[in-house]
Amino acid sequence: MKINKYVEDLKTKSAAELNDELVAAKKELFNLRFQNATNQLDNTSRIKETRKKIARIQTVITEKARA
Repeated sequence: MKINKYVEDLKTKSAAELNDELVAAKKELFNLRFQNATNQLDNTSRIKETRKKIARIQTVITEKARA
């Protein structure tokens, strides 16, 4: 399972690394939305994938904060 491996990798990272990855994912989402608005984006499903990636990162950050 590709997703489970990604989540396990996230759980091993520190809070600072998770925040850096979150910022990078949000920048990627902004760029994808910008490309979509200017009709330059071919694969629009990447927007959905990136949103889910952000949600996974935020979930791991919340789990670490509660622990």
